[in-house]
Amino acid sequence: MTSNTPMSILAPILLFVYNRPEHTRLTLEALKKNLLADQSELFIYADAARDEKDSSSVEMVRIYIQSIDGFSRTNIILRDKNMGLAGNVIDGVTRTVNQFGRVIVLEDDLITAPYFLQFMNDALETYKDENKVGHIHACQFFMTDSLPDTFLIKYYGSWGWATWDRAWNFFNPDGNALLQELERKHLTKDFDMDNAYGFTKMLRKQIKGLNNSWAIRWSASLFLQNCYSLNVGKTLVQNIGLDGSGTNCGSGIKMHSELFNNKISIEKIEPVEENPEARNIIKGYYRNTFSFQAKAIRRIKRTLKGDFKV
Repeated sequence: MTSNTPMSILAPILLFVYNRPEHTRLTLEALKKNLLADQSELFIYADAARDEKDSSSVEMVRIYIQSIDGFSRTNIILRDKNMGLAGNVIDGVTRTVNQFGRVIVLEDDLITAPYFLQFMNDALETYKDENKVGHIHACQFFMTDSLPDTFLIKYYGSWGWATWDRAWNFFNPDGNALLQELERKHLTKDFDMDNAYGFTKMLRKQIKGLNNSWAIRWSASLFLQNCYSLNVGKTLVQNIGLDGSGTNCGSGIKMHSELFNNKISIEKIEPVEENPEARNIIKGYYRNTFSFQAKAIRRIKRTLKGDFKV
């Protein structure tokens, strides 16, 4: 199988785990089946328990990851205190991307298709010198035949992503500074995909301590730099964590596509600019899924089924 990426510069894989042993097992079993897995270096960042309630499941994860094989080398970093997902990701990405220049990032609830690693490595190599591209995302979380295999967009998903040190240098952990800059430049509407989804609202919640999202700060950082993400029209990643086991699970929202099990070839997109058709399709999905009317219909359906979650 041909690849754009010399074997000598395959990106390290970062996996962030906490207290879900079964999700972690499924994630790693799928990852091991990837082409290039046995030639890739894996870093597992295991967070420490937040409280006594989580200590048993955290220990189960830590025992399991000690037995992982199937990669060229496995490095296990056991946190000695709880950092939370944001702290764990920010520290792990920073230290590893500064060492290797590029990284592929996964969390413990992501099932990857067999060509996920090849796609990510080929994309990282193809766009390594393109400063307008700062992010790669291999998950397309709703079914559609309307999107091209790859496209550029100012939308930065966190379910199976990759970046370079040159782009990670833009990351600003200060949510308040990011918000002020978005407002000063009158970019909040554009950041929210023409008000289709409340990314700015999510950032405001992070500032108030109502969430601790690293992803919204990463998105805002890239957006303010006018950086694009290379995204896929067919998904190479599935999220199995929307089952109530994680800390950011939706209720009644379908965000799932069938895995695409074939290779997605990378050809550099020229000119480097946002695909307006892709933006409109994704914007339409958000409007149809997260509008007040759509939320009300889901709530009614859940109530009729006896599910009274907010």
